[in-house]
Amino acid sequence: MWPLFCVFCLLNCIGSNIINGQTECCGPPGQAGRPGTPGTPGTPGTPGGSGPTGVSGLPGTPGKPGAGLPGQKGSLGPKGDTGPRGLRGFPGVCQDFGSKDYTTLKERFSKFELALNYDFVRKVGQKYFVSYKKRDSFSTAAEFCTQQGLELALPQNEEENSKLTQLFGVLLKKVWINVNNNRAEGNFLTDMKNQPLTFTKWGEGQPDQSIQGTGCTMLSESGVWQVTSECFQNNYIICQI
Repeated sequence: MWPLFCVFCLLNCIGSNIINGQTECCGPPGQAGRPGTPGTPGTPGTPGGSGPTGVSGLPGTPGKPGAGLPGQKGSLGPKGDTGPRGLRGFPGVCQDFGSKDYTTLKERFSKFELALNYDFVRKVGQKYFVSYKKRDSFSTAAEFCTQQGLELALPQNEEENSKLTQLFGVLLKKVWINVNNNRAEGNFLTDMKNQPLTFTKWGEGQPDQSIQGTGCTMLSESGVWQVTSECFQNNYIICQI
């Protein structure tokens, strides 16, 4: 009977323990044992390969200026290339003159410097005609030249009159000239400073009666002087020095 019971126990048990020489089937699990002693450390692994380069950091704060003395001045560099040739100057005046003449000459040259700022400059004898190639009314033309310290153009001989008609070539139509629109005492014409006209070149039938009123004088493309009551016309503005 005993052997059959043991066989039955062996078939129905997952495991068996032998305690004090007796056999016990399917008993409860025992308590956990104490942790084992740590093993010997393993051999170090092989070093890894190089990784990708990291992103550059932000610039640091600039340091304070050094306390050292300034360096010595460097040696003079090599001479540079010769610059472009300047514009041709105005003709000089060779003569003896006193303090009054010197003042007059100085003022004349200061006006020459002003003339160089214009778009157009032409010399005729001892006179210079200057212009920005603008057109406007007679009053605007006279005022503009006065503001520049100059005078509205006025030919005083045949050469100046001829040159003034050729200044802008085919573009030139009419130019305002510096003639007063009122006859002075003695029934003769003057310039805007009431100085008698020393040269005139009136066209046929000129000057007509309109010059006694609101008439203004202009130089036409044919080289003759004409009076017009339409002083608001856009004629060329040319000043003189």
